[in-house]
Amino acid sequence: MSTRKQIILGAYLGGVNHHTAWWDPRAGSQIEFSTFEHTARTAERGKFDFFFLAEGLVLRERAGRIFDQDIIGRPDTFTVLASLAAVTDHLGLAATINATFNEPYELARQIASLDHLSGGRAAWNVVTSFDAFTGRNFRRGGFLDRSRRYERAEENLTLIRQLWDSWRSDDIVADKAGGRFLRRPDAGAFEHHGNHFDVHGRFTVPRSPQGRPVILQAGVSPQGRDFAAANADAIFSPYGKLPEATEFYRDVKARAIAAGRSADDIKILPSASFVIGDTEAEAVEKYHEIRNQQVTGQTALILLEQIWNRDLSEYDPEGPLPDIDPDPDAEPIIQGRAFVHQDRFETVARLRAIAEEKKLTLREVVIDQFERGPLVGTAARIAEQIDAFVQNDGSDGFILGSHLVPWGLDDFVDEVVPLLQDRGVLRAEYTGTTLRHNLGLRVPADPVAVGG
Repeated sequence: MSTRKQIILGAYLGGVNHHTAWWDPRAGSQIEFSTFEHTARTAERGKFDFFFLAEGLVLRERAGRIFDQDIIGRPDTFTVLASLAAVTDHLGLAATINATFNEPYELARQIASLDHLSGGRAAWNVVTSFDAFTGRNFRRGGFLDRSRRYERAEENLTLIRQLWDSWRSDDIVADKAGGRFLRRPDAGAFEHHGNHFDVHGRFTVPRSPQGRPVILQAGVSPQGRDFAAANADAIFSPYGKLPEATEFYRDVKARAIAAGRSADDIKILPSASFVIGDTEAEAVEKYHEIRNQQVTGQTALILLEQIWNRDLSEYDPEGPLPDIDPDPDAEPIIQGRAFVHQDRFETVARLRAIAEEKKLTLREVVIDQFERGPLVGTAARIAEQIDAFVQNDGSDGFILGSHLVPWGLDDFVDEVVPLLQDRGVLRAEYTGTTLRHNLGLRVPADPVAVGG
């Protein structure tokens, strides 16, 4: 009899955008600490594995002006997560931090410090930035092309791991009677010479309570999948439906094995929203109501402008899709977004075919296609969907976010979590103290000591 997989759960808190109903009278602040605290405490009450915080480095613009459908501004990530470490005991704390604009030494210290402050619960979601618009906020300015930003990210991560590994777990002796604090005189020593970084010195933070903080990564392209399979402990999947999710799952696990790792060394986690109702009909009705509120006519036009890269403000959202072709060579009309299609013309052709087949207006096409994999139904139905998806190797779990901040997660924890626990696929209590342990990941071995 095969063992049922345990489901990994992460709680996602996004910024202000069309997914989060910031206009709802029940919605809370997007910047007050109480919002982050409530979400984290709720996730821990539901025995989630980690709290995931996205980050935006710029306020996004449309044609030179900030638009309120998608503002990703928020307090500093490390400050928020360090504060949450003081009000939680078991929940992992995952920080999205850019590898393009941050220096490895400083970043390694920040993540390692968070890991110590939280008792081994820190994770780093490694992201890169492709655009000069974001880059102008930083000293270097400009940007790196796709191949070089992956090259920099990989070297950045390699150096950060070298810094973390410059200490062994037994380096601090703290022998009060003998008057000896360090086991070896070269603890923390490092030296690195590469294409992007040339540094040497002493790393100031002792070894992580969990060996190394957990590494998260997103990657869809072959290059992104290879990078994640070789380096990440978990990868975010963009696929919320079988069988494409299963194909992605198997492909990434195979790439991890090819990179000399075990398939269990990397976890696959798609994101999903949810709408719970007392009946299936009620849940569907609530879902359609929420989607209609989220995708206003203006929001629909802005989302499509990211594909067309043209000003579509003159088009009627309740009319047909634009009859013009996209303009990929023009200056981006939407600045500060990572939402870029590999082939805009192919995407436009697909949307037109869907609109024709289903007889949809412009806004209805956006509602139909711009979706984050919603889980809609009764609590029992959603528990069944999640369990079946994971047991059939669509993923190892889910990262869940709600349209209602910060109260939306409460419904899932109160209604769905007990059913997953009854199925025996979600812990009733935490069994470990570190994020790595809760995720079922191996603790990296100490580096070989040198110098005594």
